[in-house]
Amino acid sequence: MYPDLLRNSQASASKWGVDLTTWTDSLAESIGLDGYATDTQGIGGVLKARVADFRVEEISTTVHLDNRGRFTVAKIMLTNWETNRFCNTLAKALSIPRNRIFFAGTKDKRAITQQLFVIDAPQAKVAAVEIPDVDIEVLGRTHQKIGFGNHRGNRFTIVIRGCAHEDGTPMSVEDALSEVEGIQQEMALKLGEGAFPNWIGPQRFGAGRPVTAEVGKHVTSEDWKQAALTYISMAGESENADVAAFREHVRNNGPTEEGLELAPKWLGFERKMVEHLLNRPDDYIGAFRKLPGNLQLMTIHALQSVVFNKSLHARLSENHPISTPIEGDYVGRIDEKGQLDASSCVLVEQRTLPRIIRNCELGRLVPTGPLPGSEIQTCDGLAGDLEKKVIEQMGLENVSWKVEAIPRLSTRGTRRSLVTSFNEMSVDSVPIANDDSMGERWKSGPLDNSRWHPEGACIRFRFVLSSGSYATTLLREFMRCPLHQL
Repeated sequence: MYPDLLRNSQASASKWGVDLTTWTDSLAESIGLDGYATDTQGIGGVLKARVADFRVEEISTTVHLDNRGRFTVAKIMLTNWETNRFCNTLAKALSIPRNRIFFAGTKDKRAITQQLFVIDAPQAKVAAVEIPDVDIEVLGRTHQKIGFGNHRGNRFTIVIRGCAHEDGTPMSVEDALSEVEGIQQEMALKLGEGAFPNWIGPQRFGAGRPVTAEVGKHVTSEDWKQAALTYISMAGESENADVAAFREHVRNNGPTEEGLELAPKWLGFERKMVEHLLNRPDDYIGAFRKLPGNLQLMTIHALQSVVFNKSLHARLSENHPISTPIEGDYVGRIDEKGQLDASSCVLVEQRTLPRIIRNCELGRLVPTGPLPGSEIQTCDGLAGDLEKKVIEQMGLENVSWKVEAIPRLSTRGTRRSLVTSFNEMSVDSVPIANDDSMGERWKSGPLDNSRWHPEGACIRFRFVLSSGSYATTLLREFMRCPLHQL
């Protein structure tokens, strides 16, 4: 019974949808993230060659401090920490439940990130916490919790190292900067100034192991055995040998004591799930519940996101505009914070098309794509046909999106902007670095199906994105490379 899980997981990339990519990139195909806004060459290169090359400063709503408040507010800088795993570590250090730690948005792991946390623990206790590669600055106390609704955006400083031509030869600083300028100009011409396709980035799906969407398929069908075992054992593309051995053992044998011994200690979620199944062998929903609540919800969001990406890709492939509406589109209003008001979406009719096009050009309205759910509708006309085709090819046409066993995972669905914007963009070069701070991927050199060169230019981008937009997908438009380089 467990080998079936292996076959299902490995088949997921090929059975999902619109296979139009020009790269040999199974990860990109599986999450719908292929195709580009421009017909340019790109600069290649690698993101996160070292941790310090990817810096993120969160922009969130103001938290009002009050000395009588119940919660502690802290500005925390993380170096190479995934947000959920940091929260687990912090909760253990403070001897509090994980759900007493609140934050506005999850961040990339291999990065230096700075964001606010609200913690249900005494101020002095939080200040006394010492965790490697974590800098905690206590700001005071508050009555407020924070969550995703408080996230307004992020300020990024990111270095792309090892820029290369399409033939793999190193690209000079002059050539790289010229290509970046050309791509930016062509995107502005096609989509509008400061606009780019609003792809949902690979981190939503589990980076090199796009497991969340695959688990989400099983959650929506309430197949809890497959949901739990897929999360534990689905193979990743470039995992460490010990992790790969553990996952293979579970695929072949199910959860066992021997398998638990194989699991590295840092695979905390998987270990907890296996331990639960060893104690309660048939309680697969209980094992799934060992995942943090936001990660459980992420499995649904990831599945919706594959639908969105594939719909966006199909639209680009058919040469339909994405920043200008066509008849049958749903368009929505952009609010004062630069966010789509999904509740405002209206269907574009022939008589309203000229007026709506003008409002899209003025940045007041934007065409949208589907994040499906129990109440969301697809577009009409040509755009609707593409959306319906994607949903059918993914085998989701009969999914209700209602999860009876865990109702909070049910979703009514929504719409997402097909394009989004970047602001305060600046680009320059930095010196080539080749020291001990470089990661293993850089030290190993370019692999087959790669596009970077250690002697290529290093280009630094600075920009601001609104919440829900991905720096990796913006830079992907400039890099034009396989996803394993992001």
